[in-house]
Amino acid sequence: MNIHALKLFYQVATTGSFTKAAELLCISQPAISSQIKKFEHEIGVQLFKQQGRGVILTDFGEALAEKARNLVALEEHIESFIEDYLFAKAGTIHIVATYLPANFLIPKWAATFKGAHEDVNLVITTTNTKDAFEQLIHYKADIAIYGGGISERPEEIAWEELFEDELWFVVSPAHRYANQSIALADMMKEPFIMREEGSSMREHLFSLCQTYQVKPPKIALQFNGINETIRSVMAGYGANFISSLAVREYVDSGQLARVYVKDIHIKHKIAICTRKNERQSILVQKFIETVKSSL
Repeated sequence: MNIHALKLFYQVATTGSFTKAAELLCISQPAISSQIKKFEHEIGVQLFKQQGRGVILTDFGEALAEKARNLVALEEHIESFIEDYLFAKAGTIHIVATYLPANFLIPKWAATFKGAHEDVNLVITTTNTKDAFEQLIHYKADIAIYGGGISERPEEIAWEELFEDELWFVVSPAHRYANQSIALADMMKEPFIMREEGSSMREHLFSLCQTYQVKPPKIALQFNGINETIRSVMAGYGANFISSLAVREYVDSGQLARVYVKDIHIKHKIAICTRKNERQSILVQKFIETVKSSL
């Protein structure tokens, strides 16, 4: 297969125009059109179809463009790896992280790393667990930093646990259960303020109820962000089940209070993840060393 032609096709697919792709690549538009026609003939499948005066991707063309995106990302990763290995002073590290470490851990790690490696560019993306691992697997990220359960780890991922994070029940300091020890069934009678469906904390809570055969709580308020849920509980309504990393300072300052649910001690993992059986660039190794030394 003609890899050069595949990459030309990808540029046309992403720009949506033969002319724009030609300008981007500094070659003529007829040259691109000719290469792609030969490529279509080689693979035996039509990639574009006419729509008005322009062209759009066929169904197969859309699917191939997605596959080509992974190839381009891998090529960029290899180029970056070579540059980093040769110079180990300047370059880019792409970090993808789930919400908890992205907001409560990475800012400190990034600041420490940049203090020693000023010319290294850190690109940090916050996303959900599934997308974080997919980006890592498909070479769109160099490192994934994850907070959650070990059962979600894909086989392709090398997983190094950094530490365990406790999950706490918290309420307003004025709540009748503040600093009290109660049964899980009683705690579940309280209205809860949680993040959206699919969030790890919400899944942990409902899994806990299923394990102990307790009716799950009513989700009285739902937010997309963790800070909104914390502020709502601080305002005096409902309870939350949340990472201690997110609320420890509020509990220590008396703005929130813990509820100690009898016999319930739940932790989840904070881990740094890379692709399995792959030698990391020197820059990535240095970032991982920075993270470990800060623990």
